[in-house]
This record gives sequence, C-alpha cells and structure tokens, in this order.
Amino acid sequence: MPAAAQTKPVCRHCGAPLPDEAARTSGFCCAGCAYVYRLVHESGLEGYYRIKDDLTPPVDAAVFQTRDFDWLDELQREAEAVAGSDSPRTILGLQGISCAGCVWLIEKLFTQLPGARRINVNAQLGEMELSWTAGEFSLAGFARRLHAFNYLVGPHDAESAEPESRGLVRRIGLTTAFALNVMLFTLPSYFGMEETFTYAGLFGTLSLVFGTLSVLAGGGYFFQRAWQGLRFGILHIDLPISLGIVGAYAGSLYGWIVGHEGYVYFDFVATFIVLMLTGRWAQVAAVERNRRRLLALQPRPQHLTVIQSDGTRQRLAPEHLAVGQTLELRSGQILPVEATLESGAAEFSLASINGEAAPRAFSAGQRVPAGSLLLSRIAVRLTARQAWSQSLLAELTARRSEDAARHPLLERIVQGYLIGILVIAAGAGMAWGFGTGDLLHTGAVVTAILVVSCPCAIGLAFPLAEEMASVALRRRGVFVRNPSLWPRLQRVRKMLFDKTGTLTLETPVLENPAVLAGLDDTARQALFTLVQDNPHPVSQCLLENLLALGPAPKPLPGEVIEEVGSGVAIGDWSLGRPGWRSPAGAFGTVLAHGPRTIAVFALRDAVRQDAADELRALATMGFAAHILSGDDPPKVRALTRELGLPDEAGHGHLTPQAKADWLRENTREDALMLGDGMNDSLAFDAAYCRGTPVVHRGVLEQKADFYYLGRGIGGILALFAVNQVRRRTEWAILIFSVVYNVLAVGFAAAGHINPLVAAVLMPANSLFTLALVSFGMRRAFAPPETKIAPGPEPRGDKVVVGPGFEPGKA
Repeated sequence: MPAAAQTKPVCRHCGAPLPDEAARTSGFCCAGCAYVYRLVHESGLEGYYRIKDDLTPPVDAAVFQTRDFDWLDELQREAEAVAGSDSPRTILGLQGISCAGCVWLIEKLFTQLPGARRINVNAQLGEMELSWTAGEFSLAGFARRLHAFNYLVGPHDAESAEPESRGLVRRIGLTTAFALNVMLFTLPSYFGMEETFTYAGLFGTLSLVFGTLSVLAGGGYFFQRAWQGLRFGILHIDLPISLGIVGAYAGSLYGWIVGHEGYVYFDFVATFIVLMLTGRWAQVAAVERNRRRLLALQPRPQHLTVIQSDGTRQRLAPEHLAVGQTLELRSGQILPVEATLESGAAEFSLASINGEAAPRAFSAGQRVPAGSLLLSRIAVRLTARQAWSQSLLAELTARRSEDAARHPLLERIVQGYLIGILVIAAGAGMAWGFGTGDLLHTGAVVTAILVVSCPCAIGLAFPLAEEMASVALRRRGVFVRNPSLWPRLQRVRKMLFDKTGTLTLETPVLENPAVLAGLDDTARQALFTLVQDNPHPVSQCLLENLLALGPAPKPLPGEVIEEVGSGVAIGDWSLGRPGWRSPAGAFGTVLAHGPRTIAVFALRDAVRQDAADELRALATMGFAAHILSGDDPPKVRALTRELGLPDEAGHGHLTPQAKADWLRENTREDALMLGDGMNDSLAFDAAYCRGTPVVHRGVLEQKADFYYLGRGIGGILALFAVNQVRRRTEWAILIFSVVYNVLAVGFAAAGHINPLVAAVLMPANSLFTLALVSFGMRRAFAPPETKIAPGPEPRGDKVVVGPGFEPGKA
C-alpha cells in the first residue's frame, strides 16, 4: 500500500485528523481552528507553527462567545493604586497552554499591545506575571485578545501549594548528586583498593555520609507517605519501598560499623532511591501537566446591578443578594437566583440547568429559574425570590472535595508482600539462628531477604505505566487529571451521557455554508452587526462561520432591536424566522433587506460526528449506554434511535437532582458519567467516574477525573483502549515480579545470596522492569499516521483560509 494511502490529512492549525470531505477541502477540523489560524497570520505570528507541537487541542467554540472580563478592570485599578509611581504588576491564571509555541505566542501578543512592559509565562504552573504602564494598558483588553486565540484568563490562586513535582525534582537532584559522590568514593574498592590504603577509611566514611544524606533527602519522601498511610489504615506502596530502603541501609551501616566490606553497599542504596523518585516524579508530573491546563480558580462571581428603592444602583456579588431586591441582568449574564421577570418579554437559555437545547421565552410576571442565561440583547429587570444560599445554581456550582487516590490492586499486593515476606524472613532467621548459631550470617540472610524481595520495581513501574498512558492519551486529546481514575476504570460497565453539549455540539451546525460564503460585503457587514455580542445559539453559529471566512466586518451604525421569539433587526436589515420581516414560506433563518430575502440559513442541532460509531464500539466492549437529559422525552427518544440505542436507554425530563437519584438507584460503583453543564454537577457527585468535553465553564472540569477536547467523543474509546494496554502491561510486570521474588527469596533464604548481591539485584530488577514497561506500553503510542492536509498556504500578505477570504477585505 502506498505511504500516502496509509495517512490521514490533519488540521492545519491543531494537527487533528480531518473528519470529512468538507474539512479536508478547507484544511481545518472546525471553524474555531480556521479562525485562530487566520488571526495568527494576520498578527504576523506565523512563526508559532514552526515552534508548536505537531498535535495540540482543537480550538474551543468558546472563542466565539462573549465572556465577562469586568473583574479584571477592578483588579487593574487595585494593582495601579498599590503600585503608585512604579509599574503596576499582577499574576493571573492561564488556561490553554499546551506547548512551548503557546508560551511564545502569548508573549508576542502581549508585546503588541500599547503600555505592555514585561511578561513571564510559567507553563508549569499555568500562570503569567505581567507589568504595564498605567493609563496605557488594559488587562481586560489583553484577556479578550487571548480569549480570541483560545487562551482563558482567570484569577491567580495565591493559596495553592507548590506542585509536588517541583519538590520531587529537588529531591532527585540532591539524591543524584549524593549517589554520584557515593559511587566516587566506592569505585576504588571495586578496582582493588586495599583496606590498608591510607584513605580507605576516609573513603568508606564519606560513602556512609553521602549514603545517609541520600536516605534522608530521598527516602524521607517515602517514609512520610508510608507513615501517613498507616495512620489512615492504608497499606501504601511506599510502605514496602520504605522497608527496602531501611533494610538495605541498615545492612550497609552494620557492615561499616563492624568493618565487614561484604555488607557495605551504599552506592546501590543511593541509586535505588534515585530510581524510585524518578518513577514517582513521572507519575505526578503527568497528572499536574493535565491539571494546569485548567484554571485553578474561576473569575469572581459576576456582580449584578441591584436597583435600590430610591432608584440608585449598586453592584453586588450573588452571595449578597437578598429576597425582594430588583436585579438588572445584561445579555449573556446568568441569573444566579430564582427571580420574577418584571420587564417585557425576554428569551433565556436553560440548557446549562435542564438540558433544553431550544431557548425559552418568558413574559412579565413569570418565574425564571436560577442558572438561566439571558439571550435577549436588551437588559431586563427581575425581582429576586430567594437568597444565593437557597439557589439551585449555588448547589450546582459547589466544589466537591476529591478523594485521595486509592489503588486496590497495589494495596492487595502490598498486604500480601508484607505478610509473606515478613513471615519468610522471620522463619529463615529462626532456622539459620537455631541451626548454625552464627548470628552474623543469620543477620545477613534476613537482610538479603528484605532487600532482594522488595516490590519496589512495581512502585516504579506502575507509576511509569500510568504516566505513559497519560502521555498517549494527551496526544489523542484526552487529559487525565485524577490519578485514581486508572484503578476505577476497570469496574466501569455503564456509560451515562448528557444529551445537549455532550452527545450533541454546543451550537447548531450550518448546513449550507456556501450561502454564507456567497454573501456580498454589505450583507456580511449587516449579518455581523446582527449576530455579534448575541449569545443566542443561532447567532453564535452564524458568527462562528462568518469569522472563520474572514476578518470581522465593520458593524453598521445604529441600534439593534429585538423582538422576542422573532428575530433581530437594524435599519432595513433583519435576521429571524420566516414571515417576520421577510416573505413566509422559507424554512430556516432568514437574512432580509426590507421585504427582500437575501439568504436563508439552514441550521440543525448536530450529533457529534463520531458518536454513533463510538457508541457501537463501546457496546462491543460490553458497555451499556444511557442518555440522561433534562430535554423533552420525544427529543431524547429521537436521539437514542439516531445513535442506535434502544428506547429504554433514553431518559428525558430529568432535573439535576433526578439525574443524581437515577445514578444512585441504578448503578453500583460501575458508572462513568459524561456531561458538560451545571445540570450535570449533582450527577457528577454521584458517579463513580466522570469526564467532560467542556473546559471553559468553570464547573465540571474541576470535578472531572478526565476531560477530552475536540468535536467528537472518540476520546472515550481511546481512554479505555489505552487503559487496556496499561493493565496488560501492569499484569505482565506483576507476573514477572512474582517469579523474580519467588526465585530471589528462595535463593536468599537458602543462604546463596548475600546482602551485597541483594543490593545489586534491587536496582537491576527495577531497570529491567522499566524495560518491560516501555515494551508493553508501545502499543499505546501507535495512532494512524497523519499528514498535513493539502490546503491554502500563506501567499505574500494574504492568507487564504476558506472560500473567498482575504484579510482586510470586508
């Protein structure tokens, strides 16, 4: 087969495989990637594509959505007041960094703004420190600029603890230096240095000193964790690692004290500690890398304008709202508490709280539930009917403390090891002691058993296998943020999906993009004016496709008016349902100029492109799929049939609490819940495992065990496929470890292995186990070959991204 036939074209921006012929024609997997690709070139920063990784996460649809950055204006005023005559500075959280190219791009975007002075992007911590010239620079403007490039700015988490990986790196550095020094002073003895040599005693003492420092600096990490586990009744893998370190060090110390060279092996002890710390760092760093892609803290809750009885206005945080207060809600804001609509009719989206995909119109006097998103362009007034503490939104957004990572298989291994090896060591000690009366030799046998039998290879190999699995998944757009997910995945038998935003896309799909591409400049200008800053799903879809074609046109002068349930208009231009300001009879959303129809856009709620195929593949693996939705049962039933699921697998009209109750009644720690909105928050709390495809809302991503990016759900199948490779690898390691320990312990108990040989076997066993991990996990890194999609290339000062696109031409 030709090489070209074995490859798949990939997106020109993110490197993801292109899903269909339309994408292969444009060269982009989604409108978001086309949009950001164009912005990068328009900004003169195409060098980003020479620096970035080959595969990065696709652009989130959130780049087209308006986000509130007013909290940054307040933060900037505070920073400038504190700085006085000096340059103000601040630290902000940053979401979306995936490679060195991202750091370069963010720094370049900063330097292009007036008043920018210095910026330091810390990819490891997911934050940036910046300073600026007061009066010339806008923090909110910079945040909006980054948002357009798929980076999200949030508050800095000043109370967050130092990443564990940093402490491990310091320990690895220290123990490596100590191990090298131990080897330096031990090496002469291997080349025949006599005990009578003048500096032999000094060399031995220095080996003891550096070996002791290695135990204190590196072994202390395992000692502390093992002790904490025992305090809480957990047999942690660090317990046998600690016993192995203590046994090996104690034997070496005894040999040094009595002057018996055959017992002294500080060099192997120090090397072993470095290997154990390196394996632990690999596991911790992989999880931290995925977690720091998300904001540690979300922006402060949006302040709402409260109308006082005397007509004055006051800005209050949601937690300070009281019953009876009059609130003013702007377009795109979320209602934090249940309230009564006082002004005229308005449209709200309830998708995030009950899963309804279609907007709902409310009239004056009706109750609007907490969590509703205002879609109307004009501000509305409402009267609060409850305090924040009683609000459904407060319950849905409450943080859940994460359980400490537990690994049942490892705990059983540790328990079996401790019981078995201590019994064997005690039995061998009594047999040799009573049989020979030679206490020195008896001590050597017991020490050799404790050292050679240590399951430390598992303590190194299991974390490394998990780290390699995380890396393999990251290349497929799946990010594991909770290490306890791995042992729990094996028990999953039920896959529970939310409908809107999880199995379907967040915004409708434009079925006739050629109509949009064929608009003349004036029509595009009018359409952009009507859909910009409009959170309505139809407007979001049209804006997304419009910006993917070319630069944002200049808005038309005038005020956009809205008629709830019909559409929006400015002057003679209108966008809405057929028959409103255009002739009836069309099917779709009509752009009209006066009575003349200019374009009819066909939009539909689209199932994620690979959902049906992935669900069939999951079914062949033995998983039962269910859809839990707040949407109408007929819509849920239609989706289950479209996906090839039985009717009884679809459950509609479920409130957030009803979803959680369904999980508790129908699952037994065997369910994986996948959702995207606040209405899935309580179900997440009740689920055994949880994942989300959405990371820009600040709710579920902080509760999820993993998150996956892109327009499909293939990441879920990849998660289980890679987990199978990991489990097979770990079982192979376990079998090898059992065979090794049976043979090694048998020879040690028979007196054929002295402590020095045992100390040599200990790191050698670890190194061989690492080779098994690398060999076993290689299948996780075997995705289909890819090639860059044929597509438009930059030509001179123009970059052609889609049909009819020319930068600077409106």
